[in-house]
Amino acid sequence: MSVGVRRVLAEMLGTYLLVFAGCGAVVANEMSGGAVTHVGVSIVFGAIVMMMVVALGPISGAHINPAVTLALWAAKEFEAREVVPFVLAQCVGALGAAATLRGLYPEATTLGATLPIGGLGPAFVMEVLLTMILMFVIMACAVGHRLSSFFAGLTIGGTVALCALFGGPLTGASMNPARSFGPAVVSGDVSVLWLYCAAPVVGALVAVFLYRAIWADTAVD
Repeated sequence: MSVGVRRVLAEMLGTYLLVFAGCGAVVANEMSGGAVTHVGVSIVFGAIVMMMVVALGPISGAHINPAVTLALWAAKEFEAREVVPFVLAQCVGALGAAATLRGLYPEATTLGATLPIGGLGPAFVMEVLLTMILMFVIMACAVGHRLSSFFAGLTIGGTVALCALFGGPLTGASMNPARSFGPAVVSGDVSVLWLYCAAPVVGALVAVFLYRAIWADTAVD
């Protein structure tokens, strides 16, 4: 199996497990009457991201997020020829995970789909800011400090959990178009999917600009 194919499969698997575990926690919380809790769901999302960065980071970089892939390409840290295969793999992985949850628990309603509370404008801005925070940390870990997969996983996973803790009740704290795409399509509610595709990409691109401005291409050995 070629390196390119392995990288694409790693992205598909990583996104599948992200959505299966994270959205699975949302489904479990719904069906158990709140046993997992919002804090628990946030921890699950952070933990699965940490695990995927450690397990798959050396293979594909563990983007598991189209916004991250596009931002790294914009930052000239990722090959243009791999952008489309990575994004497609991430979306397929997310769809597969959502379909798995639907098959296991057909009575679940949203399958962990991200839905805004309040107006679309505040939700869009919140998703931009959440993704900006996440992507800035990713850039610092992967490009600036060039941390090992273990320490990058701890830092990035912790950032995801933090953002989910305070942003989750307002928007679902997606920060990831694929994470929102799978549950939205499988649950049949794509009415606000555009927000969760556009806002994370905008936030990730803003983070690249801020990173370049603040770090000034200075790497820490």
